[in-house]
Amino acid sequence: MKALIALAAAALVAFPAAAQVPTGTMGELRPDQKQFFELYKELVETDTTVANGSCTQAAEQIAARLKAAGFADDQVTLFSVPEHPKEGGIVAIYPGTSTTLKPILLLAHIDVVAANRADWERDPFKLIEENGYYYARGIADDKMMAATWADALIRFRQDGYKPARTVKMALTCGEETDTAFNGAQYLANHKRELIDAAFALNEGGGGDTDGKGHLVAQSIQVGEKIYQDYKLVATNPGGHSSQPVRGNAIYAVSDALLKIREHEFPAEFNATTRVFFERAGVARKDAMGTAMAALAKDLGDADAAAVVNTDKGFHSMLRTTCVATMIDGGHAVNALPQRVEANVNCRIFPGHTPAEIKDQLAGIIGNPDISIELARKDKPLAKSPPLDPAIIGPMEALSAKYFPGVPVIPSLSTGATDGLYLSAVGIPTYGAPGMWGDPDGNGVHGLNERLEVRSVYVGRDYLFDLVKALAE
Repeated sequence: MKALIALAAAALVAFPAAAQVPTGTMGELRPDQKQFFELYKELVETDTTVANGSCTQAAEQIAARLKAAGFADDQVTLFSVPEHPKEGGIVAIYPGTSTTLKPILLLAHIDVVAANRADWERDPFKLIEENGYYYARGIADDKMMAATWADALIRFRQDGYKPARTVKMALTCGEETDTAFNGAQYLANHKRELIDAAFALNEGGGGDTDGKGHLVAQSIQVGEKIYQDYKLVATNPGGHSSQPVRGNAIYAVSDALLKIREHEFPAEFNATTRVFFERAGVARKDAMGTAMAALAKDLGDADAAAVVNTDKGFHSMLRTTCVATMIDGGHAVNALPQRVEANVNCRIFPGHTPAEIKDQLAGIIGNPDISIELARKDKPLAKSPPLDPAIIGPMEALSAKYFPGVPVIPSLSTGATDGLYLSAVGIPTYGAPGMWGDPDGNGVHGLNERLEVRSVYVGRDYLFDLVKALAE
């Protein structure tokens, strides 16, 4: 799941009665919610890290549940490639009645970021409820959405639901590890007919709280920044550490990274981000809101920019960002380093290319002895989908029902999703509203990842209704 932008307004969520979920015991859940919980729990407790886990196992478990609900063998496809047998995924198809309407595709990834048990307060691969939150690795990113999509298809089958559009689901591996086998990319490039759709729903949207239990905004992702890793490498003949010289590969890379740290890429808007800052600013009743609205009117307003840039999420949404994330170098504790490599992770504002940013990094560093290479050269550029009223309208209408008084705002994700692989082959992909997170990021990609229990069940109900509305 990618970074949600927190808005500090004071709109209190009003949940519809059917979606209210007391926290505490499983006995408080409706029967359909209990069924969902068992699927969700099994999924999050299955290790799907690339290094030690198996997405293939998780996909097989979901396939078994679908078939137990009545899906035919030809409606469920498990896939993997021989080179990556544990990085498989699943595609499921629920037929619609129309012969002219193109299908909807529900996309989610089932792989997760690594989690070290020694660092966590709780076992990262055990779903634990505590103080109104569920805790586990992947509880939010992205197994909540994956479980919701699979659960929706099961409920459709159990209810005998007959949508006009065919509803497809693709749960894939590889989203969290940029150099891994990516299931969404594989399907888009090699199995397009299996996932062909008019549009797709994906992660990237969702709600934000003020950290005090109040939902203040729901966002619809209609674009994302370009994800690109760059490898910086410095080499040196090395030598004995008792005879140091200034020409040290560690120092060279350190100097380069400090220059990147100090560089500020210029602020810019596109149509989506300008609307976001304008609407979100008006929704807020504080100094940040005033500054956001002022910046939307005049990007050169230095006073407004100074306020807005104090929020790391807003700062990132306004520009390209590059940051050092890994470093490796040296071969012995008593020797001068012969090779040092650093990874610089950039999130590139739409309209710029990885090659362009590579050239800018070279200029920032100013040291031709440090080589800069793209870690991957085969990724397509992210494309923003259109603000289609036929898709956005039902999202807004249902948000008004589930979250009255809470604004629904189109947003640009500062993270990255597998939606770029679908958009590259002509399937517009939207990050759907629904569940919500807190300003601290809920431990996503970090320690003690969590999701509010109310967010799980209300978000699930919202997304279920959204799929039906779009399918009809």
